[in-house]
Amino acid sequence: MKNTFNLISRHQPAGDQPKAINSLVTGLEKEKTFQTLMGVTGSGKTFTIANVIAQTGKKTLILAHNKTLAAQLYNELKELFPKNRVEYFVSFYDYYQPESYIPQKDQYIEKDSSINSMIERMRLSATTSLVSREDVIVVSSVSCIYGLGNPTNYKGASYDFEQGETISRSSIIEKLLSMQYERNDIELISSRFRVKGDTIDIIPGSMQNIIRIELFGEKIDQILELDKNNGTILCKYPHFMIFPARHFITPENQLPKAIAAIQEELEERIPQLGDIEAHRLKQRVSYDIEMMEQFGYCKGIENYSRHLDGRNAGEKPYCLLDWFGKDFLLIIDESHQTIPQVQAMYEGDKSRKVNLVDYGFRLPSALDNRPLKFEEFEQYYGRAKVIFVSATPTQYETDKSKEVVEMIIRPTGLVDPQVEVRKISGQMKDMEKEIDLVVKRKERVLVTALTKKLAEEVADYLSAQGIKARYLHSEIKTLERSEILRELRVGKFDVIVGINLLREGIDLPEVSLVVILDADKEGFLRNQRSLIQIIGRAARNVHAKVVLYADVVTQSMKLAIEETKRRRTIQLKYNEVNHITPKTVTRPIEEQKFMIKDTKHIPNAEKKKMIPQLDKEMRQAADALDFEYAIALRDRIEELKKDLGK
Repeated sequence: MKNTFNLISRHQPAGDQPKAINSLVTGLEKEKTFQTLMGVTGSGKTFTIANVIAQTGKKTLILAHNKTLAAQLYNELKELFPKNRVEYFVSFYDYYQPESYIPQKDQYIEKDSSINSMIERMRLSATTSLVSREDVIVVSSVSCIYGLGNPTNYKGASYDFEQGETISRSSIIEKLLSMQYERNDIELISSRFRVKGDTIDIIPGSMQNIIRIELFGEKIDQILELDKNNGTILCKYPHFMIFPARHFITPENQLPKAIAAIQEELEERIPQLGDIEAHRLKQRVSYDIEMMEQFGYCKGIENYSRHLDGRNAGEKPYCLLDWFGKDFLLIIDESHQTIPQVQAMYEGDKSRKVNLVDYGFRLPSALDNRPLKFEEFEQYYGRAKVIFVSATPTQYETDKSKEVVEMIIRPTGLVDPQVEVRKISGQMKDMEKEIDLVVKRKERVLVTALTKKLAEEVADYLSAQGIKARYLHSEIKTLERSEILRELRVGKFDVIVGINLLREGIDLPEVSLVVILDADKEGFLRNQRSLIQIIGRAARNVHAKVVLYADVVTQSMKLAIEETKRRRTIQLKYNEVNHITPKTVTRPIEEQKFMIKDTKHIPNAEKKKMIPQLDKEMRQAADALDFEYAIALRDRIEELKKDLGK
């Protein structure tokens, strides 16, 4: 097989990694459809998988169960494969209120969302890479099983502009409009173009820079890439492929057929509804058809995707997995979490849309704009070779794989943390003492609580005691979560309190203490598998310790502690035989990319302390003529004051 990937690292596989890499690659060569990699925290699962990708040379989809983990994997793999295409594909909504209808209240809730333009660009970059290159790794959340549009239509609508090509200015404009680009000669942003004389500037949906096409008469004279901010020429191209600005693209000759099918469905549906519902549906669909006839697009066009794609009723939608072709590598990371999440997506989506269809807000075909059913997701196993990755795989993974590749020995020599069980009475004061010892060593702490309310209360309490603490939960925006974790690593604060966001895959070597509150409350967040995952968050630091606050030792706690001891014993024996002294993992910390705008993660006591510090920093920035940063600091101060009711 042709090797298309170039893995660059100063490290060589060590510990259990060489054995695991060899076993997984051999399994792929023997055409094994399923394999499971059971790797403890800190054993180097990501590095192992990177070596497997490099040796097999297949396009790869890495599926993660949350955006924070996906972002971490994306950044790690970009470092390991700097010369290849590593892409990030997650939901592009910072805020999303889906369209819905509540019959009991006769309340229609219109879709309301805030799209993150950076993530939208990254999604387009992922699909552009998939249809134009072989050396592609996409790290994705479960949004990859949602409808995305037909890859054949997307690629077919693209156009490769060539230097010296004979083509008129009006033809170029027409092609860009057919690819859903918007002409705007005043403000040029992503997915727009502007025209000045014989020069056409485009910002492709997947890029930040400008692609300039310069004409001489009706010939393309030059194709340039310009820096968007200062106009500097970055590159000259003999040809450049422009891909559509949106994923839902319908070929021009197919659109009339799709509109006719929508009209036919509308006429069939109207007699089945009451007068009010029929009027409502006819008004909405007629308007959408008019928009499609005029512009080739309408708001909520994805609800007509079945007709636009030419699919039959009930047939699965196209999704990101269709963009990988028939031979790719599917890595399901933290599979014990990701698989159940994929299983649950379809029913949740359907239950919301049924009311919209029943009460005349949408045509029945809108039900076919949906995530994959789990059995449809499993059909892609036939196209891919699947590797489940988890420290705690479930019966599903082990049954599919027949055998499990185990990684327990860490190259660093680090052992699983010592686990202590302590009584709940007096836990807050006891936790303070433990945190104080860790902070003096300039290390960090994770505290896991069962509810969002408790997480906030604990963070507020710690902050009131003079401990720099934050909380992390689902309301924090996607990219800002990663920045909060970066700030923990650099020491802007010492403690993060969270719920289940802190369990799987978050790589924080500075964390030497993990505190588990309510450890004896049996349930999803405190079962054996979850406890092992939480304990593993401290396994990258030589001073690692885990404290479980509980009044009884549950069966889940007992099994988790026993498994941790088993792994400690194996690692300690390896260290002794090989004369290894454990060392804390070191991992570079990224530079700050942006200032966190959200203040929800900051306890009120900490906000009061931050205002005078930020005010001083703002004045220093203004004196240094760094007005952009000063304005950002001023906005942050105003937000903090607003939160405090000042």
